[in-house]
Amino acid sequence: MNFYFEAAKTLDRLDMKQGSIKGIIASLPEKDRKRTAALVIETLKFKPVLIEVIGTAKLMTEERKLSSMNLVLVLVHDLLLARGIQAGDGPIKQAILRHKTRLHGEFQKLKIKRGVKLDSDLAHSGDERAALIPRYVRVNTTLGTVEEAIEAFISRGFVLSDPFSSKKGFTKDPHVPNLLSFSPHSNFQDDPLYKTGKIILQDKASCFPAIVLSPPASDDAVVIDATAAPGNKTSHLSALMKNRGKLYAFERDRKRFSTLKMMLAKARCTNVSPINEDFLTIDPFDPQFNSATHILLDPSCSGSGIVNRLDHLLESAETDDTGEDRLAKLAAFQLKMIKHAMRFPSVKRIVYSTCSIHATENEHVIRDVLKSEEAKAGTFVLAPQNEVLPEWPRRGYPEELESPEHALSLVRCLPGEDATNGFFVSCFVKGTLNSAIKRKATPDLIDITDSSKATQTRKRKKKRPKTTHSNTSGIE
Repeated sequence: MNFYFEAAKTLDRLDMKQGSIKGIIASLPEKDRKRTAALVIETLKFKPVLIEVIGTAKLMTEERKLSSMNLVLVLVHDLLLARGIQAGDGPIKQAILRHKTRLHGEFQKLKIKRGVKLDSDLAHSGDERAALIPRYVRVNTTLGTVEEAIEAFISRGFVLSDPFSSKKGFTKDPHVPNLLSFSPHSNFQDDPLYKTGKIILQDKASCFPAIVLSPPASDDAVVIDATAAPGNKTSHLSALMKNRGKLYAFERDRKRFSTLKMMLAKARCTNVSPINEDFLTIDPFDPQFNSATHILLDPSCSGSGIVNRLDHLLESAETDDTGEDRLAKLAAFQLKMIKHAMRFPSVKRIVYSTCSIHATENEHVIRDVLKSEEAKAGTFVLAPQNEVLPEWPRRGYPEELESPEHALSLVRCLPGEDATNGFFVSCFVKGTLNSAIKRKATPDLIDITDSSKATQTRKRKKKRPKTTHSNTSGIE
């Protein structure tokens, strides 16, 4: 029964919104992770149906010892939709089996009521926007080259072509070096390259922060990843640094910290020092960290941009979980993180990113940062567009900023439209008042009307259903 208890505990954590499905599953012991993940995901697919069957059969009313709904859900799932309950006899299993006939009967009635013949027809359908996002694979250049990875995939029957043209099609990404895109239906969890850390499964937009931060690849480099778990962005920074210098990776949660360490070990990130502490408690003048020149901040956010292949299964994804009060609290925390980063005496470049589509967590935070005492004291300004993915077309929302021209320095991704999850990236650089004025006149900036077009698109799409959830470190 331990396996079922672990699956139920995972569902409990999801109910308490302690993270995304992917993030929580990643924190499970590797030995049982695959089996537990499969049961959790399949149970979530059929959760509304299972709850209705359990209620109609009065299972928990008549069996008082069945006090955990999530435990009952995983057990009834295997009874009705798998090969039966895979556990030794015990009081809990026997309590379920006493109602076996009635549970099967209510399940069949439900199928007739809904006019379906197959069990699979009762499963929760996914977010249609997820089908528009390729399966992205980042080559870990610490352990190999993109050419070697491409050769390996071709040797297995993959073809360099449009990833949407066939299940075997894949191509190099035009914006992120060493990133490959495959069919949305591709699965690499059991791939030898993934198991050995040579490739990392990471959404395209999630690769943007490390690219924009552009950490130095030198022996004296000191870089900080302030909210590191589960470690995809950290491993990306390490690869860009060519495993040189020192990269401090902070994670305050103990379980997520364990996941971070496993990820870094697997990716062979030898220049990373993982630290199980809250970044906000770190003294910027501590001799160990005061020479940091580059800081990556991807703090907790609403996760409103995430439309991945799993989180549509959460009930929270079906309701608006982004009330103004909650967004305001998140924004206050995000602002606090950036201001703290600006207090580090040697910092020259700070990247702030979220997997949110809300201006409250994005443009409004940027607006408030630029007005802060920390930004003024450190002479921080937004990096010009030519340093922040200049070729990416979708920029910030000018009407949400005090200075509309700042929109050109910001990067946005919209789910379902940019072949990524929803994302936001900004970059603060150490400058002077003169450099800020000069930046406004930079000739290679795109016309502000381009950003306005993105705004108009946003307004037209306003009624599109959004997938939202609370996550602890953004999209990975």
